[in-house]
Amino acid sequence: MAKAKRMYGCTECGSTFPKWAGQCGDCGAWNTLVETIIDGAAPPSGRAGWAGDQANIKTLAEVSVEQVPRFSTASGELDRVLGGGLVHGSVVLIGGDPGIGKSTILLQTLCNVARQFPALYVTGEESQQQVAMRARRLDLPQDKLKVMTETCIETIIATARLEKPKVMVIDSIQTIFTEQLQSAPGGVAQVRESAALLVRFAKQSGTAIFLVGHVTKEGALAGPRVLEHMVDTVLYFEGESDGRLRLLRAVKNRFGAINELGVFGMTDKGLKEVTNPSAIFLTRAQEAVPGSVVMATWEGTRPMLVEVQALVDTSHMANPRRVTLGLDQ
Repeated sequence: MAKAKRMYGCTECGSTFPKWAGQCGDCGAWNTLVETIIDGAAPPSGRAGWAGDQANIKTLAEVSVEQVPRFSTASGELDRVLGGGLVHGSVVLIGGDPGIGKSTILLQTLCNVARQFPALYVTGEESQQQVAMRARRLDLPQDKLKVMTETCIETIIATARLEKPKVMVIDSIQTIFTEQLQSAPGGVAQVRESAALLVRFAKQSGTAIFLVGHVTKEGALAGPRVLEHMVDTVLYFEGESDGRLRLLRAVKNRFGAINELGVFGMTDKGLKEVTNPSAIFLTRAQEAVPGSVVMATWEGTRPMLVEVQALVDTSHMANPRRVTLGLDQ
């Protein structure tokens, strides 16, 4: 039996090194190398690529785009950000601050999708009872969606092959681990290998997968940067902690335009779509008011009207200050 090896992986770029160093030699980040135990056993032979076991070569003219149609998520705002709907076999990574509503929007989406197609919700952070309580509190349809609590990626994929869901959610990728590695869940190697197995399964089976990702204190997605390169779409869920508006942005999308914006409102019954954001951003009356102006801005393919207000006062300091709220200086 081969001996296990100790390697050090960078939490920023995912590079591995045989020895620890204060700075990553690839990306230059400081204090990002963490210890990882890699099993020395030889990998199984005959492992295939993401697209399947047998190479299939065609010219571009022979490939029919009708083979990968889109289907609606039953949410107009989410479909807009995804580029017109969810593509079969696509992998979507969604990140955001804790409590912003990532699990809520995906639970609502899967409950609605399950009315037409098989859907599977896999959670490693909550129990089945907790997910059911949240669904009942939000008055969501519960008779079609299947829920699974599991963190082993091999068990998840084996179950998905039997259930054959059209859409699957993994909440979250940081809680998933593979038995091929001995490191703890959430580590660089575990996140990378687990995501690679999920991407391969999605491409082979045609199942669309949503991955929930944690974020760091700086607001970036936690885990190796290679994770964002492996998936097809990267979404960020944003919003003020004390506000009720939530913004969904696409920063990467292989099947649509980026910088698309979806607007949701947080209510006691979950997230509601805001089809006309201009009505929320405008609070002024019809008549002109001093210090207030309405400007037209463009977000993706959506024009919006935004009101900007200014208040000027005499300054008693040598250097007057300019303070903004809701705008980038």
